[in-house]
Amino acid sequence: MKQLTLFLVAALAEIGGCFAFWAWLRLDRSPLWLIPGMVSLAIFAWVLALSEAEAAGRTFAAYGGIYIAASLVWLKVIEGVAPDRWDILGGLICLAGAGLILWGPGRG
Repeated sequence: MKQLTLFLVAALAEIGGCFAFWAWLRLDRSPLWLIPGMVSLAIFAWVLALSEAEAAGRTFAAYGGIYIAASLVWLKVIEGVAPDRWDILGGLICLAGAGLILWGPGRG
């Protein structure tokens, strides 16, 4: 459960940081948006490095599935755009893959 919590916090920090850059470049927001964006991305990297996995690549791969699902939640909650059935199906497939990577035979 600790691993999943770390991934969710990392996803929120990464998505928030990337959105700050998106807002600056694509939504004509102030360059000041870059400051919290960079802080958020640094928090993302720090939190992801706290992973209990024995290999960085496995951590990043499993996290990717969580990131995709969290991005779809962000799409709905923050941007107000409802994910369609293909978004949801793709997110579920990614979560299944993340689960296999994290909790497959011999991993815990």
